[in-house]
Amino acid sequence: MKKNLQMLGIALIAALALASCKSTQESSYKKAYEKAKAQELAGTEQVETAPVSVTPVVTTPVVEQNTANDRQERLNVMNGGTLKAFNVVCGSFGKVENANNLRNTLVAKGYSAQVAQNPETGMYRVIASSFDDRSSAISSRDQLRGTYPDAWILYRTY
Repeated sequence: MKKNLQMLGIALIAALALASCKSTQESSYKKAYEKAKAQELAGTEQVETAPVSVTPVVTTPVVEQNTANDRQERLNVMNGGTLKAFNVVCGSFGKVENANNLRNTLVAKGYSAQVAQNPETGMYRVIASSFDDRSSAISSRDQLRGTYPDAWILYRTY
């Protein structure tokens, strides 16, 4: 029992001795703080900076205006819908079943997709979206290219 008390006393003294020691990091911090405080009290000159005005840079996407680069076709809508002048095509098929499968996939994703046939070639075009202006069609095409990299714009002739 006497040995246990001696060991307990030694452990207590060692713990107090170690707790009273400051870490190197703490003393370095204290020295830096005291140095900064001394400079502040000594009245070191502070430099004022003038406010800087920042003009934001606005980037505008380049919108192609030349409709001569768009493919132009006469189309007959297969499912009774209507098409506008600029159409974003996501797929072209020789069989109407394949075109309808892609159309159903696009409708499930929230697009008002339609199938239209070119009467001259017999090809079925799956149109994901249709617009009156070319810039809206370009935006839609660019968005669709994440999933359908071959999406393109078709200008409908009547």
